[in-house]
Amino acid sequence: MKSFVALSLLLSSASALARPAPLVSIPTHDAFFNHLSALCGKAFQGKVVVDNQGPSKFDTAKLVMHVRRCNEKELQIPFHVGEDASRTWIITKTGSGLSLKHDHRHEDGSDDTSTMYGGHTNDAGFNQVQSFPADQYSKELFARLGMAQSITNIWQMYVYDHTFSYRLIREGREFRVDFDLTKPVTPPKAPWGYED
Repeated sequence: MKSFVALSLLLSSASALARPAPLVSIPTHDAFFNHLSALCGKAFQGKVVVDNQGPSKFDTAKLVMHVRRCNEKELQIPFHVGEDASRTWIITKTGSGLSLKHDHRHEDGSDDTSTMYGGHTNDAGFNQVQSFPADQYSKELFARLGMAQSITNIWQMYVYDHTFSYRLIREGREFRVDFDLTKPVTPPKAPWGYED
């Protein structure tokens, strides 16, 4: 009998260890993530509405975001600037909030020197708005690349019924692109380094 009980305990503890930990989240992060997920497969054209250091190529190029790949933990959103398909925003549920990363690639698919920078939510945010202050990896990357001004970057994303906005702010810097969600456009080709 003791052997049976011991075996039962061993098997039940083994199955408990094999079960993955739940991915916890809070309602505002879930709502924001779900609003973006609802756009999966669609692309939208945008325009620069604020750039206090412009003009730049963003003012003249066709700007398109494409909510390209979605699952319950991650969203991949390429941001095309004219023919430049080097940028993909990656939003990930981490279990302690949401992470935003900027995956930058060269045309041959190789990583740019400045890639995977971004930030992590440090508060609840709102159903439609989340802020991503620069994380430690990004701060060290910016320092190493001689971009100390970017260490205080905060990226913000807004998703409302008619508009999606991507915003970068820091002291002395503000940049924002608004995308019209009422007029989907033909999705572009895969971003550099990804496959259709």
